[in-house]
Amino acid sequence: MREIRELLVKKINELLENGTVNRVIGWKAGDFCYDVTPAVYTKEDNLCDFLFDGFCGANQSKYLINETKEEGKVLVLLKPCDSYSFNQLIKEHRIDKEKVYALGIPCSGMLDINKMKEQGITGILNITEDGDKVKAETLYGTKECDRKDVLLERCLCCKGSKHVAYDELLVPEAEEKELGGADRFSKVAELEAMTPQERFDFWRTELSKCIRCNACRNVCPACSCRTCVFDNAASGVAAKVNADTFEENMFHIIRAWHVAGRCTDCGECSRVCPQNIPLQLLNRKFIKDMNELYGEFQAGEDSETKGPLTAFTKEDAEPGIIYTRGGDR
Repeated sequence: MREIRELLVKKINELLENGTVNRVIGWKAGDFCYDVTPAVYTKEDNLCDFLFDGFCGANQSKYLINETKEEGKVLVLLKPCDSYSFNQLIKEHRIDKEKVYALGIPCSGMLDINKMKEQGITGILNITEDGDKVKAETLYGTKECDRKDVLLERCLCCKGSKHVAYDELLVPEAEEKELGGADRFSKVAELEAMTPQERFDFWRTELSKCIRCNACRNVCPACSCRTCVFDNAASGVAAKVNADTFEENMFHIIRAWHVAGRCTDCGECSRVCPQNIPLQLLNRKFIKDMNELYGEFQAGEDSETKGPLTAFTKEDAEPGIIYTRGGDR
């Protein structure tokens, strides 16, 4: 990671100096060493606090919606998985591609601090990555774990090391590889195998943890409405209900419906949830069903192909509505 950071700083300075861009979306430290947050840097800023490490998981594509409304061209740093969201936002005309310079950066997987804490690594003061190991300096001494055991869940189901959109690559792309090779639909299949009551109880338990902080909505590239229905006082659903109701469930189910066919499975919703709700499972259920009904489709794989829910054909699986699958009126 240190080598990649050095290459990034060199390239960023080069693009700022030659006028290709006038600012860059990067990452900087938060309150803790694992609390890394996106930040905008300009030519006048010192990049000494610019970070790139295993906790730079934030998908920068979402920030381009507002950044491309500003003057000049912005440099965005896209990991392979981020480039799918970038394509999808171009397809939806939510960002001005002419105001973006996309630099594809390599990624060997991002770290999940919650998985480290589950291994008993607490009181963390500093974290370093050493090959296949992650070392943490803590209040209780030095702790170590295998890198593969603390990767974000989305990295275990990695789409691969190839970027699907970029203006330039920081380093030549290596041969396509999988980080974990896990089946991203395995947990969806486990839910499908449950009884309706078991599934209800599972989601009721998980979604009742929701504190309606809106972190999932705010970070999601597919949630790009100028005014969300949940911010509309006239909708009747604008406020978090504190009583024991099903309102928080409705928020997440409606949100999943709104991003259906457009979700690139970037996993940002699950990554930022302070309650560790497996929100990505809802989106993956929709993706799995659409793949089975309409054929394999990966949102954001390119910036032109219409999604399965926006391209009606007589072959669509819509039982009971006008056409039967492959049949006549």
